[in-house]
Amino acid sequence: MTTRILIVDDSPLVRQRLRDMLQQHSQWMVCGEAANGRDALEKAQVTNPDVIVLDFLMPGMDGLQTAREIGKLLPSIPILMFTMHLSRQLVEEARNVGIRGAVAKSDAGRIIEGVEALLRNEAYFACNN
Repeated sequence: MTTRILIVDDSPLVRQRLRDMLQQHSQWMVCGEAANGRDALEKAQVTNPDVIVLDFLMPGMDGLQTAREIGKLLPSIPILMFTMHLSRQLVEEARNVGIRGAVAKSDAGRIIEGVEALLRNEAYFACNN
């Protein structure tokens, strides 16, 4: 069975790199991409992903607000935050809005582990500071 992943990041380059990385996994496909929170809400409802990889810092609605809104509409979809600004405080805030994992962009190699953990219904917060 194929796992469907929605990528949400305001940078086209980051989305492309994530797509390339995630689709190396033979059982995964990127079912959609969104450039901001509003777009993510719409795409999540249309594509019905198994996992969402979500940036924190985006124009308009940030990742925490976006996760909160997605959680209201589609509470069963796990969200993995992927951000340059990962800190213990952000991890705490992320957990409070229902985000189930977080990986720093500087540690992008752990994104696969993070998605795999969420698919096993486990939390995954790779925070080193």
